[in-house]
Amino acid sequence: MTPPQFIAFGEALTDFIRVDTDTWHSRPGGAGWNVARVVGRLGVGAAFAGAVSDDLLGRQLLEASAAASLDTRFIQPLPYPPLLAMVPSSQPPSYFFVGDNSADLHFDPARLPPDGLDALRIAYFGSISLARPPLADRLLALARELAARGAAIAFDPNMRSAMSEAGYRRRFEALAGLASYIKVSDEDLQQLFPAQDQTHALEALRRLAPQAAILFTRGADGMSLISPDGEQEQPALPAAVADTIGCGDASIGGLIASLLKHPARTMAEHLRFAAATAACTAGHAGAYAPDETMVNAKLALPSAA
Repeated sequence: MTPPQFIAFGEALTDFIRVDTDTWHSRPGGAGWNVARVVGRLGVGAAFAGAVSDDLLGRQLLEASAAASLDTRFIQPLPYPPLLAMVPSSQPPSYFFVGDNSADLHFDPARLPPDGLDALRIAYFGSISLARPPLADRLLALARELAARGAAIAFDPNMRSAMSEAGYRRRFEALAGLASYIKVSDEDLQQLFPAQDQTHALEALRRLAPQAAILFTRGADGMSLISPDGEQEQPALPAAVADTIGCGDASIGGLIASLLKHPARTMAEHLRFAAATAACTAGHAGAYAPDETMVNAKLALPSAA
């Protein structure tokens, strides 16, 4: 099997989404896994690297990974409980996590496929995996190793309440310093830099990551791509919003897929593709991953011009 160009490292979990008073629906999820699935569905060789439970929920994650054309050699089924994300409200999203000693914490980078990193161009890190010791420091060490080998690092803080863990800020600043690409939302910025307004918070992030292209998402107000070469603005594309779960993951996944598959595009074109990927996801319940045909159709609509 050809080694993947993109690998997302972190957590794969099961979302339990409340749909009414007595009913919850379960779906495979997790920020890193969602991003890998988006990149894979958009036609780029991709993998999710992490550990899952060796039970029904873990098998569902493996099956969904294979269905998204992900290289499943990077997933480690282990005899530990699953990590769960409980979603009492999907609009606006609210979460809490259940995962004491769950399988994700036992991911072992030494067990990656021997040739698995040979074609790696972009590696993703982010979300709650960076606030879950001992996994968190293991991932930071891996990010440093991959950056030293020449891989570009993509980082999405994807802030959650679980990320008040004591060592998180140190890891956040270290990953920002390694990253070539950072995705951050307006809500992330508010939590990361609570004493600063949006402009000054972005400036603070730029100081931590002067080398990075920052994908700054603002929901219905659109997104920006801020890099050492300048700034591009992109309005949100029209969508009949089912919910916003997974839209941030779709935006960074769309950007990464565009960068890898269409390197001749301008940064403005990469940004529009990211916005269209997010808009396609918003039109479906849960963390939906569109294919390239669907994203291109969204871009072709007159209102997207």
